[in-house]
Amino acid sequence: MIALASDHAGFDLKNEIGRYLEELKLPFKDLGPATNGRTDYAKWGYLAAKAVSSGEYDKGIIICGTGVGISLSANKVKGIRCVVCTDCYTAMLSRQHNNTNMLALGARVLGVDLAKLLVKIWLETEFEGGGRHEQRVNMIMKIEAGNIDFL
Repeated sequence: MIALASDHAGFDLKNEIGRYLEELKLPFKDLGPATNGRTDYAKWGYLAAKAVSSGEYDKGIIICGTGVGISLSANKVKGIRCVVCTDCYTAMLSRQHNNTNMLALGARVLGVDLAKLLVKIWLETEFEGGGRHEQRVNMIMKIEAGNIDFL
């Protein structure tokens, strides 16, 4: 199940992505907002990230003007590895190498068709696991836990 959220700048793209997820027959929940009235990206990034980190949702897609602000707030939640994507290569490698569990998009940066393509690539790409990639993701989790014994 996918958590979907945005701020006011990402509202229209969030709705487009929601329709796209329906086309793909992928289960998701639109966590908000319900209107395009001015709202703070930090709130929505946090709410979606908490939903993913709790295990209620497997992945999250969050959207603001650039993707940066909302991703910063999501990445403050323990267990979240959120990537801002503007290109297909980053969408793919963020999953293969970093096992990202949230995708942030910039509604003022991306067109709808590219955003849909990024979502598709990101959702279809699996973590390669094992070896150096798993070791590096584990290092990130250790940093998050305040355990930097690998230095």
